[in-house]
Amino acid sequence: MTILEMQDAIRSLKKEKDICILAHSYQRREITEIADFIGDSYALAKQAQRVPNKTVIMCGVRFMAETVKILSPEKTVLLANTDAGCPMAEQMDKELIEQLTEMNPGYKVVAYINTTAALKTVCDVCVTSSSAEKIISAMPEKDIIFIPDINLGSYIKKRLPEKNIMLVHGGCPTHVRATLKDVKREKERHPDALFLAHPECLPVVVEDADYVGSTSGIMQYAKKSDAEEFIIGTENSIVEHLQYECPEKKFYPLCKDLVCHNMKITTLRDVLDSCEGTGGEEITLPEDIRLKAKKCIDKMIEYGG
Repeated sequence: MTILEMQDAIRSLKKEKDICILAHSYQRREITEIADFIGDSYALAKQAQRVPNKTVIMCGVRFMAETVKILSPEKTVLLANTDAGCPMAEQMDKELIEQLTEMNPGYKVVAYINTTAALKTVCDVCVTSSSAEKIISAMPEKDIIFIPDINLGSYIKKRLPEKNIMLVHGGCPTHVRATLKDVKREKERHPDALFLAHPECLPVVVEDADYVGSTSGIMQYAKKSDAEEFIIGTENSIVEHLQYECPEKKFYPLCKDLVCHNMKITTLRDVLDSCEGTGGEEITLPEDIRLKAKKCIDKMIEYGG
């Protein structure tokens, strides 16, 4: 079966079985082409809430499928590839955070959405990379423990000096591969290009960026900008997607190693098997865990996320 034949089969099965397919922006092109929605993890979870489909297939990583299930417990949620995890989401456990809160009474725990459902149960507020600054600024509390990405936390801490933000070491193993040496090399190669960076990159990398934002923010900035060349400081699939959508512009990867292998493990065959009912993993959460995890997402919405 060819790629095109598999894509046609998936489209037919979607209609036949009332399936909605979600694809994170870091997925391969052949997967995003058959997805109903493409975007960041929280945006995809919100889309899943809105659609009438009874079954949702997540082409992403486990915490993203968990977030869909947290917000849409009545739906059948499948993770297309059971091995697609997120090292950052799995770096910390609830016992560590409980110890930190005991040692720092009065602090509120802010969790990046890139965390497991279990970890969210002991956090106060959830944030995304695009909403973190707005939400933490809106919180009445001054004392914050930010987990798990120390680089995103460092960026927010500099932006909000009025807040006392405690950082805990952790982060995205993909984004930290980019170095200042990479920035200097690419800027020398492409002197007319704007440098767009994700805040999960190292602070020395982010400091040199013309724009800092989430994956969706980077894509929107590049599409709307009058500039014609861009160095992309996030997962390299974004270079590919932007080149497809803006063929008249030029996009350069900041670093050849900016590849999320957990995202890339999902194949079109995985999606087809999930549609056929022969593959994928159904995500289930105990109701008490789901409700506790949802509280920090509800707080995010309350503060304007």
